[in-house]
Amino acid sequence: MTAREFDIVLFGATGFVGALTAAHLAEHAGQAGKAEQAGKGEQAGKGEQAGKGGTPGLRIALAGRSQPRLEALRAELGPTARDWALVTVDATDAPAVRALAGRAMVLATTVGPFAVYGKEVVQACADAGTHYADLTGEVLFVRWSQEQVAERAAVTGAKIVHACGFDSIPSDLGVLVTAERAAADGAGTLGETLLAVKSAKGGISGGTIDSGRQQAIAARSDASARRVIRDPYGLSPRRGEEPPSGRRRPGGLRGALRTILPIERDAETRRWTGPFLMASFNTRIVRLSNTLTDWSYGRDFRYREVTDFGSSPISPLLAAATTIATTGAVAGLSFGPTRAVLDRFLMKPGEGPSPASRAAGRFHFEIRTTTTTGARYRTTVGADYDPGYSGTAIMLGQSALCLALDGDRLPGRSGVLTPATAMGDVLVERLRAQGFTFEVAPMPD
Repeated sequence: MTAREFDIVLFGATGFVGALTAAHLAEHAGQAGKAEQAGKGEQAGKGEQAGKGGTPGLRIALAGRSQPRLEALRAELGPTARDWALVTVDATDAPAVRALAGRAMVLATTVGPFAVYGKEVVQACADAGTHYADLTGEVLFVRWSQEQVAERAAVTGAKIVHACGFDSIPSDLGVLVTAERAAADGAGTLGETLLAVKSAKGGISGGTIDSGRQQAIAARSDASARRVIRDPYGLSPRRGEEPPSGRRRPGGLRGALRTILPIERDAETRRWTGPFLMASFNTRIVRLSNTLTDWSYGRDFRYREVTDFGSSPISPLLAAATTIATTGAVAGLSFGPTRAVLDRFLMKPGEGPSPASRAAGRFHFEIRTTTTTGARYRTTVGADYDPGYSGTAIMLGQSALCLALDGDRLPGRSGVLTPATAMGDVLVERLRAQGFTFEVAPMPD
């Protein structure tokens, strides 16, 4: 792909998260080569040149539907972006999307809902052998991508990388580094593994809400879609080799109550936990990473995600109230009348919080696992960024830079992939350089 016109095309650049991603690329493109400077000479220098007054070392293009908005965005980005190309294209215009994909080494897109606006884009990248990164949190879109473009992408060498934002990089890379540490210690593979959201402050983007809305509509009208969404291994390309579905729950009244209101007290920490809104997607991406690496995390790997509500007397009440509100909102998006009411209050695509609100954002996860040898590990994952906005923009921007500049250091896979299987430790390095934490430590017996 060295003859391609652009190293990176950012599609959807004028949207809220798209503009934040463009700003991150403008600020950090000049540092893009630092991760691979050692022993790379000319290519490392190329990345370094890009940040000096907008010289054309790293060739970036901004793409979207409106030329005036693209021009305004480029002007706001400052001198680094002054020579970036602008491409006007609509996601539903298949010939124009195919032409755009053919001009790029990497196409990163924020244009969702992806089941509505992403299919032409991902198909074009698979056909052109163009690496692709998106922000989808839609199980049905990833499943469609696996069924429709995976074989073609494997032939052309394209890395089709879904979930390159808060859905699902912290989960996916957090479990990856945990499994790698256990393997390096000779401690076996992973068994029961739990990710707990210890704290999170920030907003959910209007685009994420719209993606959830569209998937809820699809699931309500299609029984096969509901089966995919409900299956914990619904994204596995080797479903027959996976474990049985579901997690064992206690029987009797206790089990019935937990099914209705899935909160519980952790037997080890004595802290109350409840559902994590993004777990239904994140867990499937993490399990897919295990499958795509021939179960390198382990055949006994069992993974789930929860929200930690603490150990105070009011913790179970807080967990219950949050669970009821979240469940009600998701259910409400499935029905026309309630969806119309919710739409009056929920954030719209393209909307987002103020800079001051984003600056106060953060997230902190803790992953605990027990390996097949009985060893126990705790991994902390986090960053002082708003998870759905500035944090996601960094994750997508660094994913695009990683795919464009680190090719000879990446796993030799193509097809429909996850962040862990497409970029792995190289992306971990990049995110650590941006202030993200990925730390693994043994736990005492």
